[in-house]
Amino acid sequence: MRVSDILRKKGDSVVTLPSSTTVAELLEALDDHHIGAVVVVDDGAVVGIVSERDVIRHLHAGRDQSSGLSEIMTREVHSVTTRDDLNELAATMTERRIRHLPVIDDGALKGIISIGDVVKARLVALEAERDHLEGYLRRS
Repeated sequence: MRVSDILRKKGDSVVTLPSSTTVAELLEALDDHHIGAVVVVDDGAVVGIVSERDVIRHLHAGRDQSSGLSEIMTREVHSVTTRDDLNELAATMTERRIRHLPVIDDGALKGIISIGDVVKARLVALEAERDHLEGYLRRS
């Protein structure tokens, strides 16, 4: 299974915000869209990613919600392509403790994959394999 298979099922919608967005505005977007991370885009280019964890660390350090995303976002964005394999993606997310990965093909943002999307896809694949094996055993 490839990243493109996941995006085909879940869709390619990605919430993006510019780095000048405040933490308060980010919190509103996360709540409005029921998501855990936002891709930060300036002038059409991915420049960072910011998650609920980043906000918690920021607020815990005593900083306020008027700060810009440029102050709290992760600038070293790990990404995948639509051609990447699900098993490799799962390994990367586990090893690097990443919960959200933007999907970028030829410099264009194509979607976002969460660890929940990976788990769901793997469960669906395992259930299909189980059903196939049960069917095979019944015919034998």
